[in-house]
Amino acid sequence: MWNGDYAQAPRVISPHFTVHAALLDGGDGSSIRGADGLVAWISQTRAAFPDLRFSLQIGPLIAGEHASVRWTATATATGTYAGGFPGAKAQPGTTVTFTGTLRIKDGKFVEYWLNSDTFQLLTQLHAV
Repeated sequence: MWNGDYAQAPRVISPHFTVHAALLDGGDGSSIRGADGLVAWISQTRAAFPDLRFSLQIGPLIAGEHASVRWTATATATGTYAGGFPGAKAQPGTTVTFTGTLRIKDGKFVEYWLNSDTFQLLTQLHAV
């Protein structure tokens, strides 16, 4: 899904899926719930960064019925930031990188932590 294919979302995202994040719009992620909420958020993110590619950094780490992975999102050098982010002065084509962690339970994603350095992302976008 994070690479742009949303077809499997209902199958792999728990209806109780939650996000823990200091979002760039000032929100805390609590309004992002379930497969529909996650797909909408990912779609919004990909509108600003259409060529994002996500890769595993660590994982999966498995303990009983729980699993966790840490990923890195990197926008490639051919497109990257598309422009339009409020307050950003970065030129379209600026490369950005950020990270996050997912928790999996019973074969479905149940929690997501945006544990990236938000200040670093804002700096990459020339928004601070």
